[in-house]
Amino acid sequence: MAVTTSSRPTPRQTLRPDARWVTAPQPAHEAVAQLCSALLLPESVCRLLVNRGYADVDAAKRFLRPRLEHIESPWRLHDAERAVTRIAEAVRSQETIFVHGDYDVDGMSSTALLTRVLRDLGAHHVVPFVPNRLTDGYDLGPAGVRAAQAAGARLVITCDCGTSAHAAVAELMTAGIDVIVTDHHLPGHGMPPAFAVCNPRHPACQSADKDLAAVGVAYKLALALCEVFAVSPNIAHRQLDLVALATIADVAPLRGENRVFVRYGLKLLAETTHPGLRALMRSSGLDAKPLTAGRVGFVLAPRLNAAGRIADARLGLQLLLAEREDEANVIARELEELNRARQELDRTVLDDAMRQVESPAMRDQVGFVLSREGWHAGVIGIVASRIVEHTARPAVLVAVEDGVGKGSGRSISAFDLHAGLGACADLFQRYGGHRAAAGLTMDAAQLPAFAERFDAVARAQLSADDLVPELRVDLDVSIHAVGEELEKLVRHFEPFGIGNPSPTFRADGVRLAAPTRRVGTDGLRISVDTTGGTLEGIGWGLAARMPRLDVSQAYDMAFRLERDEYRGVSRLQLKLTDVRVGGDTAANAQAPTFHTTGA
Repeated sequence: MAVTTSSRPTPRQTLRPDARWVTAPQPAHEAVAQLCSALLLPESVCRLLVNRGYADVDAAKRFLRPRLEHIESPWRLHDAERAVTRIAEAVRSQETIFVHGDYDVDGMSSTALLTRVLRDLGAHHVVPFVPNRLTDGYDLGPAGVRAAQAAGARLVITCDCGTSAHAAVAELMTAGIDVIVTDHHLPGHGMPPAFAVCNPRHPACQSADKDLAAVGVAYKLALALCEVFAVSPNIAHRQLDLVALATIADVAPLRGENRVFVRYGLKLLAETTHPGLRALMRSSGLDAKPLTAGRVGFVLAPRLNAAGRIADARLGLQLLLAEREDEANVIARELEELNRARQELDRTVLDDAMRQVESPAMRDQVGFVLSREGWHAGVIGIVASRIVEHTARPAVLVAVEDGVGKGSGRSISAFDLHAGLGACADLFQRYGGHRAAAGLTMDAAQLPAFAERFDAVARAQLSADDLVPELRVDLDVSIHAVGEELEKLVRHFEPFGIGNPSPTFRADGVRLAAPTRRVGTDGLRISVDTTGGTLEGIGWGLAARMPRLDVSQAYDMAFRLERDEYRGVSRLQLKLTDVRVGGDTAANAQAPTFHTTGA
């Protein structure tokens, strides 16, 4: 349906409509009872399992107890046999192997993983490389081709890139340098003319799990290499800390094989023998705290990404490959400083981008294209995510320099960003990515045409309901049933992340034990009464709700459960995701108003 807005609020806090609460359907009693009997778990846990698609007893067991033996054979990857045979030949012949990664955490980690494994298998000439985002650009390109040739490489293995690098791959292959692509990005226009392409998204790939991060592909290739060299798979397993780090950082869905990788990898990361990872955890203050997927994603990953975003990703790669503590500590401290600088750039670009969004000219936009000369290209992806959070609309930010625009976009669940950019492909020099995130390079002169067409594509594909964020409630509970026991049960579902979020609970008729308090610039701290005592809660981004909340009324609350660690003391708290006056249904479906234009 083609849509257009008839009215739009302009204050920043109201650009994003109130979420529509959607409670998971009541699961079939028989399915829940069967799981309760087979797994000896409480009904609440089994209801969550059924609602998340694990009604089958065996499937539920695999979810609750992920094991390495659940990993599918690496030989099901497309071109795995061809790739492994060529790599083994290169190792045995002591050829120079050039490992080319992307400049983000997934690319760095994949490159470090394969470099370590190849060296463990006896390769003496392994050259790791990641491009500089600002000078070399994304993917395998001219800089990578020159570096591979300068190194005297006979074999190039890409990590987290290469699927769209048709010209660079062809140039290397023509020069007699074999290229093996290991990647996970969606193919845009066919496959590159490489010696082998190992990508679960290859149309002919037989791997069942299509959601691997690039590091998962590299790990599987390492497993296959261990088999060919008749050595222990522990050579590959020892890299699972890197696999967990990159899988989380790349926001890959934490289900299927990714869940196995992260469950095992987090345990290994907590006691990692990699000096670089140990130094990174020390410098970020995580060395004495329990490691969760959330802490890895929000604390460790940004520090590594800071190198690629505003400096040189080779610094992050050096850290991951460091063999000495003193070397690792110096790099980790430098990354800490870079991350602080990155945060300041984020704030500056976000403020500028939001001023554009809030301008009258943008009031009717359904898909945003925001651009500015002088924006730092390394932070626009992060800021695009913030724009989506503030507006509940897809957004592409483009940093312009010397007539060239480098863009990064993020999307909402209802809009396929990769396909949306595909409808504008003639305006770009190159583009690539996923359904939820993508990047592009273009002539800045095409920006007006891109902005107009991208909005038209989004407008044609999205309905009014699509632009109302949904808050999915997993389970209705009484606030008096919320406590340590429920939180322990929730831990069965860890690790949490995209594809497996921490369960959201809803409790109606909740009474505040004390007036609310502001925390930071946009946080809200609450205390609620339960029969077991007072529970503390915090809701980030909910400070604007304070004037609506007082102790005289009852409220419906949606929340998750988490542990608050402070000065060595751990306590349960509610992580508030939304709150409304009890029984208030008016705020439950505040969709923007649209009318059909006939476009």
